[in-house]
Amino acid sequence: MGNKVKITIAKGDGIGEEIMNVCLDIIKKSGAPVEFEEIQVGKEVYLRGIESGIPDYAWEVMSRNKVLLKGPITTPQGGGYKSLNVTIRKTMGLFANVRPAHSFDPFVRTHFPHMDLVVIRENEEDLYAGIEHQQTPEVVQCLKLVSRPGSEKIIRYAFEYAKAYGRKKVTCMTKDNIMKHTDGLFHQIFDEVRLEYPEIDSEHYIIDIGAARLANTPEKFDVIVTLNLYGDIISDITAEVSGSVGLGGSANIGENFAMFEAIHGSAPDIAGKNVANPSGLIQGACLMLVHVGIPEYAAKIQNALYKTIEDGIHTADLKSAHSEEIVGTKEFGQAVIKRLGMLPDKIRPMRISNHKINIKLKKRVRPSKKLVGADIFIDWDEADRDPDILGQQLEKITNEDLQLKMITNRGVKVYPEGRKETFCSDHWRCRYVSKANDKKEISQAAIIKLLGDLVKKGPGFIKVENLYLFDGVRGYSLGQGE
Repeated sequence: MGNKVKITIAKGDGIGEEIMNVCLDIIKKSGAPVEFEEIQVGKEVYLRGIESGIPDYAWEVMSRNKVLLKGPITTPQGGGYKSLNVTIRKTMGLFANVRPAHSFDPFVRTHFPHMDLVVIRENEEDLYAGIEHQQTPEVVQCLKLVSRPGSEKIIRYAFEYAKAYGRKKVTCMTKDNIMKHTDGLFHQIFDEVRLEYPEIDSEHYIIDIGAARLANTPEKFDVIVTLNLYGDIISDITAEVSGSVGLGGSANIGENFAMFEAIHGSAPDIAGKNVANPSGLIQGACLMLVHVGIPEYAAKIQNALYKTIEDGIHTADLKSAHSEEIVGTKEFGQAVIKRLGMLPDKIRPMRISNHKINIKLKKRVRPSKKLVGADIFIDWDEADRDPDILGQQLEKITNEDLQLKMITNRGVKVYPEGRKETFCSDHWRCRYVSKANDKKEISQAAIIKLLGDLVKKGPGFIKVENLYLFDGVRGYSLGQGE
């Protein structure tokens, strides 16, 4: 096979070392032409004062080897520690999270013996940008960031994945009936991209009914593409209804780097007891072997794992009427090694492809951008929070260019002509537009002057969001009731 592929490994925390040792032993015994370079990341690194959980040398090793097989990590509670997984995904540009889920019927309990799908999740944006602020004593915010390049990249990846693996349908899931600009952009790009793949069926679901259908009839789905948070949730649903979250493996794919792992956590309560199921990490390792171009070894290991499960050699979490022997972590690994070269009789092997998936984004002309107003947010807790009193106060703070159009509280219009029944917090959005009309261009200087007047004569402000038209199309949401 020539030179060996060098793989970075991080054993992780909790059960990480136990399941990683088993996984590495299986890979070595399979004859796969790989070698390993270990780094330390996770809890001990956090507690040494490295807030990312990753020492500097580890970044260099990961960049050089371009592939990481990682055990589960424990993020210490409190102290503002950031998720190591999210840090690696975003720092290394791992835009696609790929989680296959299929049944092991009848050897692992499931209601869905014909389930065989993959969730492809956007991995860098959405609420996982982690940008949060407390703006008033009562209200905190989290910014949901969705970009056109990020959305197009993951959607194209989903269709290219379907082509490479012979899958027939791609389903998009969003909540664009509510989040018309963020989720709406994702859905819009899905509708654009799917026209380029007429040979692949495509459909869209609102995420709530989509998740319900997944939990009830997952066999009707094939490839699912969605935003970061939704994908995190539904990929756990699909893993659980297929039999067990403990069986799920995950790939995190970027243009120049990839990370592979089990989808479950570090389970510190069972660490060191030789009871953890290593199957999720083994399946993650098989995805890795496909990625580095040696899918025949992935198939060899995958088939041995399936044969072990078929033969009733199970860890305690898989105990059922089909279990012939309940074994520990190490013993399970030895059973897989014993079956290398064997094929399962009933469990369908996961699909394996050695096609490289390359993503090329379309070049686009930047639209024209026109400033037409500003949403100015204020912290106001006076006069029993009567919006009419606040509105009348703000009507007096104006200038020759801008006027108050409305005030909302938690997204609902409360001035003018609000309803007494609407509960108001201490966080108010005040929309200012041109006195001429709400599509007339205004200047940033006019907004700055207004902000100065709000500080001098009124309640001040806590933040500003400019309102733009892009090629004449509104780039901001209306207030409920506006």
